[in-house]
Amino acid sequence: MTSVERFGMARRIGGVAAALTATLVLLFGIQVSPGLKLGGVASAFGQEDEQPRQKTRRVPSMSEATFKKLAEAQEFIDATDLNGAQAVLQGMLDRCRTGRSCRYNGNEVGQIHNMLGFVHFSKEDYGAAIRHYEEVLKQGEDIPEGLETTTLYTLAQLCFVDERYDDALRYMEIWISKANNPGPEPHIFMGQVYYQMQDYASAVGQIERGIAVAKERDTAVKENWWALLNFLYFELENWPKVLEILEILVRDFPKRDYWIRLAGIQGQEGMGKQQVYTMMAAYEAGFLTRESDLTTLAGLLMQEEVPIRAAAVMGQGFGDEIIERTDKNLRAFGQAYQLSQEVDKAIPVFEEAAQLADDGRIYESLAQLYLEDDQFDRCVAAASNALDKGGLRKAQSVQIVRGMCDYNRDRLTSARTSFVACRNESRRVRDQSNQRICQQWITYIDREATRRQQLASAL
Repeated sequence: MTSVERFGMARRIGGVAAALTATLVLLFGIQVSPGLKLGGVASAFGQEDEQPRQKTRRVPSMSEATFKKLAEAQEFIDATDLNGAQAVLQGMLDRCRTGRSCRYNGNEVGQIHNMLGFVHFSKEDYGAAIRHYEEVLKQGEDIPEGLETTTLYTLAQLCFVDERYDDALRYMEIWISKANNPGPEPHIFMGQVYYQMQDYASAVGQIERGIAVAKERDTAVKENWWALLNFLYFELENWPKVLEILEILVRDFPKRDYWIRLAGIQGQEGMGKQQVYTMMAAYEAGFLTRESDLTTLAGLLMQEEVPIRAAAVMGQGFGDEIIERTDKNLRAFGQAYQLSQEVDKAIPVFEEAAQLADDGRIYESLAQLYLEDDQFDRCVAAASNALDKGGLRKAQSVQIVRGMCDYNRDRLTSARTSFVACRNESRRVRDQSNQRICQQWITYIDREATRRQQLASAL
């Protein structure tokens, strides 16, 4: 084999661990909650400021025979014949274990285990891969520093995958001690490890350190770093920090979920007006795309006594077919118009809602609207429907409305019947206020009936 061929093969063999690190980045994401997903840790290598410190380390040279056997294993790997590669590499180690001639130096042993680690990783046997990479590190000063640091980083990630969190942290801390000005990614990775260990305070420290390093380098802070930090502060119930980070997320990475979370925490912390402003900003920006978003915003606007805006939000939601036309939603829509003094708009909404409702409460509201709008015939019909369907908070109140509408229709007998029913129901439930009102109406109607009889007799 020529010196050029030896150099090319050495590059291919030496790149196995680095290739594994990159493969881990692609294969393993880290789940932190339902709906919240973070990417894996980026490789530390190939980034200028993260190169290991340059030290002078003289390592034993590799024999021609060992190099040829490693090249043979590499060819099997290139052909995706992992079993063939494993047989070659394991055969090399077995020579030593059976007492046969074995003159491998530390560098050669490290390279054999390095390739075996890659083979077992490719077979998804992570426990075996970890054991072989740990054998690489056992060779100490006999292996190149680049192989040592790459192996440390790879082991940290593999131990994380294998849920050996203490080992993952230990290997990463050693790697950081050997790296020259490490970037933010190792700290983010350690934060993820601490999260899995439910050590949220330590996780926060590592994530914040990683973000600080990124800012020092004037590089972008990734969305998933902020998202993980926000989640950790949420778990620690540090609401000021949760709000601070959510404000960053809606500014730099605006998404529906971040807007909704921000508004939710603001509401939880008694920041009612800020909550409305947040929801309105999200609405204007087009982030409120679900029925619950729009009905929540409408409810907040009603609480802030801006019912006309609430009606506009719900009207748009119905028009865009985001809000379903249920009796509950239509009733809220109608109430928004009613509180806005838009009676003409409220009535058809309540009429539609009443047809869908299982109880008479919407008919009760509709009867009141008809009374206010001097539609007395419809008022009586709506009040009667309310009483027939039932489920009312105060049936006596509906009897009063029906009686008033009948009176305005000049139906004194029907009106008196309603007020008597109201008085009886009020007595039953001990509602003294409505009992008094209904008795006053009965007295008034009786006097009016007497007056009319006397007037008729006089004529």
